[in-house]
Amino acid sequence: MFTPDNSKRMNEIFHIKTISEMHDVFGLPKPKHPLVSIIQFKNAQIKPEYHHIRCSFGMYCIAQKNETDGSMGYGRNSYDFQEGSMLFIKPGQVLSYDGHQSSAEDPGWALLFHPDLIRKSELGKTIENYSFFSYDITEALHLSDEEKQSLDELVVKIEKEYQQNIDRHSQKLIISNIELLLDYCTRYYDRQFYTRSNLNKDVLAKFENLLRHYYSDKNQFTKGIPSVNYCGKELNMSPKYLSDLLKKETGRNAKTHIDDFLINKAKNHLLRSTEPVSEIAYTLGFEYSQHFSKIFKAKTGMSPSEYRNLN
Repeated sequence: MFTPDNSKRMNEIFHIKTISEMHDVFGLPKPKHPLVSIIQFKNAQIKPEYHHIRCSFGMYCIAQKNETDGSMGYGRNSYDFQEGSMLFIKPGQVLSYDGHQSSAEDPGWALLFHPDLIRKSELGKTIENYSFFSYDITEALHLSDEEKQSLDELVVKIEKEYQQNIDRHSQKLIISNIELLLDYCTRYYDRQFYTRSNLNKDVLAKFENLLRHYYSDKNQFTKGIPSVNYCGKELNMSPKYLSDLLKKETGRNAKTHIDDFLINKAKNHLLRSTEPVSEIAYTLGFEYSQHFSKIFKAKTGMSPSEYRNLN
């Protein structure tokens, strides 16, 4: 139960900038390493003053949560952790916790690492390629027991590495194991996309219908060409998750699907009318006809006018 002072803070966002500050949130002693830490949830509980409070992270967080009666909030959504699942949070994202504790014997862990840990490494250059850091909380990764074990083993290696005496090899080995963990999670997400293939086909059909209705409702004249963000919002998915789902199912991401849809509509206009190219661009929702011509040439190898004259 919040005191009056705490209730006033519920709409604020509290910024947790360091690993040390995160340890304080969990009532833990100072971390062994300033830039990386493993929190075992069975040994830690979020302090009551941080329940129902929105907090932004200044670090990366990979959390593996087993069965619990509680939920976590992410943006405007919340997720029930009744199944074992994983979350991926990057700096700047906002999370809240409802205060319930896990009923599982092993409630899971959280791997925290500050951007400074990887800034000069190869992982620092490629971390944005792990698109699941931009997924919504409802798009969590669900693990098999064998997959959990593989990740648990890597977490143990990372924890042992920073708890022993630090030497010139420590940081490289810690980062290598974090990267390996992320690569395994990429594989497990691919497995999840594959095993949900029927659901993915349903999403693909809804996505294609969304594009058709967008133009039949004349939205392009007020909203411009449809964006991946718009499509994700309409389908209740994060843009990254939608794009990755389509890529796994069809080999083309969401932006490519949208571009291909536009090009096919453009071809129909070019062959079935004598409208100027600039008018066709406007009809499709492009603000500038040059932008339309550039995309058309990139996709077909010829300008709109050349395509029209060729046919």
